[in-house]
Amino acid sequence: MRLGRRDDAVRVARRYRAEAAAKGQPWAMGRAERTLGVVSDGFDEHFEAALGYHERTLEDFETARTRLAYGARLRRARRRVDARPHLHAALETFENLRAARWADLAAIELGATGETIQRRTPGESLTPQELQVSLLLAEGKTTREVAAALFLSPKTIEYHLRKVYTKLDIRSRAELAGRLP
Repeated sequence: MRLGRRDDAVRVARRYRAEAAAKGQPWAMGRAERTLGVVSDGFDEHFEAALGYHERTLEDFETARTRLAYGARLRRARRRVDARPHLHAALETFENLRAARWADLAAIELGATGETIQRRTPGESLTPQELQVSLLLAEGKTTREVAAALFLSPKTIEYHLRKVYTKLDIRSRAELAGRLP
């Protein structure tokens, strides 16, 4: 696409989609639909399909890449307001994953929508929800026990835990217990 060879790009994207369909895996389909979204005129349906496939995986990075690509296409289609939620989500995920170059790309796209960007700094404090999850886990409760206590899903607890690990620069629950009061 960047070389101005749109027809070739569309052909490659369609072949990639066919190969992904043969695999039948959500991760492959999500990436293939994102690729079609980048090259297609009717890009919304492809990006929405990609996000649907990403929901069935644990690939936060790939989901953020799709949101970044979708937001960029929306912005270029002069749909700045529609682009912002995708770009904000991409920026947050890239920052959580410490993918600085990707976060920079998302911030540039977000800035191009006219949005003021609040970049997070390393060592940022935990949100009240993250602190609550962390304290319960540090007490030795399981993910399922914490989920039940807070009326959340275990997947949501794991999401908060990943963010806590990133913010505190730790890698285990034992380290978590040592870092909390």
